[in-house]
Amino acid sequence: MPVDVLSVTLRAASFLTLFQAAGIALFLALREQQLPNTVPALRRVGTVAALIAASLLVAHYLLEAARMSGELAGMLDPTLQGLVLRSAASVTLSWRLLGLLLILAGLRAAGMSGRTVGVIGSVVLLASFTFIGHTSKDGLRWLLSPLLLTHLAVVAFWYGALLPLYLVSSREPPETAASVVQQFSARAVWLVPVLLFAKVAGFGALMVLATLNRWRFGPALQRGGPTAGYRFRYVVATEFTLLAAILCVTAVMTTFYSPDS
Repeated sequence: MPVDVLSVTLRAASFLTLFQAAGIALFLALREQQLPNTVPALRRVGTVAALIAASLLVAHYLLEAARMSGELAGMLDPTLQGLVLRSAASVTLSWRLLGLLLILAGLRAAGMSGRTVGVIGSVVLLASFTFIGHTSKDGLRWLLSPLLLTHLAVVAFWYGALLPLYLVSSREPPETAASVVQQFSARAVWLVPVLLFAKVAGFGALMVLATLNRWRFGPALQRGGPTAGYRFRYVVATEFTLLAAILCVTAVMTTFYSPDS
């Protein structure tokens, strides 16, 4: 496998897992007390996602030297690894690993303290994206970085909440599941227009799905019925796939077309 292909694969996979871990931490911060039947599973999924993300991030970091040389043997070149160590990539990796560590600690702790640590970890993790890319090189970084962080927080919350919602619909009583879905959809409907400026086509489709959840599938869960849960989970799975595709495209773009490349 060519070095660049391996690099972008690792980057995309790390995006999917780190956003999942951060999103679950944010979701639990808002909804943990409402979901006694789902929380244990979410803690396990979040923990696994964070551990996998950490492994992928380290692997991708080590591969940067190979990208410089154009072959995997470059990973063993101390000079190239020294260049990577002195680059923004090492700072970014440190912040992301710290954020994942805090998320893991938050997932293991119960109560308000655990939720708080998880949120702090998510913020640290997402803040790492402001150290690389176009915003880090722009003269208006002081303005663009907070906007980027807000954008990423919305993505993490939305993407990270889809799997929890999927589990909630099958593990919690219908009235609880319906209430959580309605609350999430109400936020999503307002958050989506903000993101449309950056990713019009993909999030246009997500807007439709979020609206369906808000006005059709969410209420159907509350009414019950043999197909209500299945239909809702199908829509959530579709949203999850679309967001995962957008994160993969982002990984490709930032690997080959960002200032750091």
